[in-house]
Amino acid sequence: MADQHFMLGFTARFVRANGVRLHAWTAGEGPALVLLHGYPQSGIMWRKVAPQLARRFSVVVPDLRGYGDSDKPRDGYDKKTMARDIHELMTALGHGRYAVVGHDRGARVSHRLALDQPEAVTKLCVLDIVPTHTVFRDTGRELAAAYWHWFFFQVPDLPEVMIQASSEPFLRFMFRALSSEAGAIEEAAFQEYLRVFRLPGTIRAGLEDYRAAATRDFADDEADLAGRVRCPVLAIWGKAGKMDALFDVLATWRQKADDVRGHSLPCGHFIPEEAPELLLRDLEDFLV
Repeated sequence: MADQHFMLGFTARFVRANGVRLHAWTAGEGPALVLLHGYPQSGIMWRKVAPQLARRFSVVVPDLRGYGDSDKPRDGYDKKTMARDIHELMTALGHGRYAVVGHDRGARVSHRLALDQPEAVTKLCVLDIVPTHTVFRDTGRELAAAYWHWFFFQVPDLPEVMIQASSEPFLRFMFRALSSEAGAIEEAAFQEYLRVFRLPGTIRAGLEDYRAAATRDFADDEADLAGRVRCPVLAIWGKAGKMDALFDVLATWRQKADDVRGHSLPCGHFIPEEAPELLLRDLEDFLV
């Protein structure tokens, strides 16, 4: 399990939810708030913002199904199932209503969570994504080049073999390519990401997460095109990342929700690690 110093003041625990054992960090008092990480990371990606948020909120920081120290089953990587994991986790911890902040893959889980549990999700913040259905619907030459890994990951078996054989170079490349702030992911944090990335099942699970996006998730999103997120939405993205050049990010979310605000921050993809102070300011304004 991750060293306690990554999440100062938090308690690590395992909770069974939706048939899987999820690892989660918990701290704080007040309205409930769940923070969901992205690929290829774990809950410690919130280490620079979670302690501050725990001064005002009951903060829950899980490792998603297939990631970190959580279980890595063979299936269940569609976002409906992963969202159900988080809802049952929050229910098990005594939180019937909660706000959600998600980054990357965790933001896709968060979007589905807000659609499927409208009575539970009070506010939704999505970091550095546009909706999954929008990505596949609008894929062209520039987007395909920028999102190369989405399509490489669809190939069965081969990505598992290649990434497993070069896990550290792969992980270092992903962090370097997608961030703009040198040193934002310090070496100790990188080594923790590498530890959980090398746990049996993690590489396969992450790939299945992306494969589900192109199949089950797209179909689920297509079926729900008429549905809208009811709660307020905050969309934040990195000015130096791929979103800013490829999309009108706010417009994509206004197709999905009625109450949408947001802006870019001067950083790359890994916003909670590259621009934690700016993100905290935005979150504290939005979540109160």
